[in-house]
Amino acid sequence: MPTKLKFKGDKSKKKRKHEEEGSSGSKRKRADAEGEDDSSWVRPDNVEEIRGPIFILHPSDPHPVCVAFDATRGKVSVSSLDKASKTEDDEADERSRDQSNLPVMERTPTDVSQVWVANRVAGADTLTLRSGVASSTGSGETKFMSCDRHGLVSADREARGPEESWTPVLLPDGMVAFQSVYENYLGLDEVAGGAKALRGDATEVGFNERFWVKVQ
Repeated sequence: MPTKLKFKGDKSKKKRKHEEEGSSGSKRKRADAEGEDDSSWVRPDNVEEIRGPIFILHPSDPHPVCVAFDATRGKVSVSSLDKASKTEDDEADERSRDQSNLPVMERTPTDVSQVWVANRVAGADTLTLRSGVASSTGSGETKFMSCDRHGLVSADREARGPEESWTPVLLPDGMVAFQSVYENYLGLDEVAGGAKALRGDATEVGFNERFWVKVQ
């Protein structure tokens, strides 16, 4: 299984043939080849559209954050959208800097660790969230995000079960809440040093339990 998910918006590293400067059609071709079309990441109009590669972000203060997967430690993490990860390559680092002044809803993933793959469960309203990159600590398989009855959120399982099921709830303002099998909600929690972490034991939806979701 490949360890890196390819998603739209990545710049191609292959050599490209240069077109004539004269026509708008050739300019469009160059833009597509260079991966400049970030509009491929859009907000879903309904919960059924939350499928395939998705980007989960939160308008946290003082820095907006996203739900990411730390492949080195094999853990779910909360990643600042204003700071490039130490594991990101130069190209991803450049994209992160380019987006640092953008409004939250104009942000797009800068690294594959920030992408999750949502798969709908047949005949149910639930879905699973699988990391877009494989963990380097285990077998190399991608992991499912899960939540236990105590609200502990993790991503260390290669098979899906009840605790790997999430029910997305589309809120009136377009934001999304994620409900676990225990009918509690995924949310941000402040831990030691002011860092952010994920918990899944909120009984109602407040500011910390509301996420913007973009799909590809």
